[in-house]
Amino acid sequence: METLKRLDWPLIGAVSFLIIAGSVVFASSAEELLGKQLTWIAIGSACAIGLTLLNLKSLIGYRWVILGVYGGGVLLLLATQLFGTVINNSKSWILIGNYQIQPSEFMKAALIILFASFFARRHIGIARMSHLLISFIYFAIPAALVFLEPDLGTTILLFGIWFSFLLVSEIPWRYLLIGLVILILVSTVYWNVGLADYQKERVRGLFNPEYDPLGINYSVIQSKIAIGSAGFLGKGFEQGTQLQLGFLPAAQTDFVFASFVEEWGILGGMLVILAFLLIIIRIVRIGMRSDNNFSRLFCLGSAALFTLQCTVNLGSTLGFLPVIGVSFPFLSYGGSNLLTNLALVGIIQNIAVRADV
Repeated sequence: METLKRLDWPLIGAVSFLIIAGSVVFASSAEELLGKQLTWIAIGSACAIGLTLLNLKSLIGYRWVILGVYGGGVLLLLATQLFGTVINNSKSWILIGNYQIQPSEFMKAALIILFASFFARRHIGIARMSHLLISFIYFAIPAALVFLEPDLGTTILLFGIWFSFLLVSEIPWRYLLIGLVILILVSTVYWNVGLADYQKERVRGLFNPEYDPLGINYSVIQSKIAIGSAGFLGKGFEQGTQLQLGFLPAAQTDFVFASFVEEWGILGGMLVILAFLLIIIRIVRIGMRSDNNFSRLFCLGSAALFTLQCTVNLGSTLGFLPVIGVSFPFLSYGGSNLLTNLALVGIIQNIAVRADV
């Protein structure tokens, strides 16, 4: 009973709202996906409950547990390279029966756990170049494996996780500036020798919205039409033309926000964004209330990941950022992503229940 009282119910309510909103989109447009997503919701909820009740404080004190989680994530990425299935030109999935597992999603949580422990243990001496180099290696190993799939969106998110931990670790700004210069130089070289032609086309299309309307900009144009035609209250359940007639690609994943807004209006979109903002506020609040650096850094790292995913997804939906296949947390279809996000929420609830207040 005491555990129930100390749960962060506003966080649970906001997460539940986004999951239900996503399920409404699937029920409206792809009932075959709804059944699978409900299965993942059940599995993810059970995982979150288990992680909430588990005595994690004693487990995270053992370095082998932290390294085991990280190492397990890396082994899954290696298994993906060896035994993975190619879907949409990316070898990112392992098939288990009728379900697709995406190990790179699990790696996000593993990296947050590792970095929360790493930076908490070295909080005072984090400015040492050796510590920064080690943290970079921890990031670079899974990032390289994900990049080879290829999955540029998840690679960017993994970088965002690492960089977010650097920002909250009180690292000297001169190191960040040096790193930013190096990143710009590497990005320039990568643009010329690493990016595929279709990826360059997406960037060009970003700065020229009317370019190739039936090709590279087609998805974004249809997304804008769906949102722009919705009105304040939307067209109603199963009444969205872009969604129901199949004009909007990736309507349950990359462009799920546009799908939801078309049928439930600007009001529905505002509620989705407000629910997401509430999630971030509650996670940060739990982190700031916690009594140890690991818990604080874990919450801030999780909030950073969710914020990055939402920002990139909404930016792609509205045409402000290139489309790189990043999902909207809790709203988009995807079992591995939902399971990972709910696992993070479970650990955050564990921190909230055991916080000294």
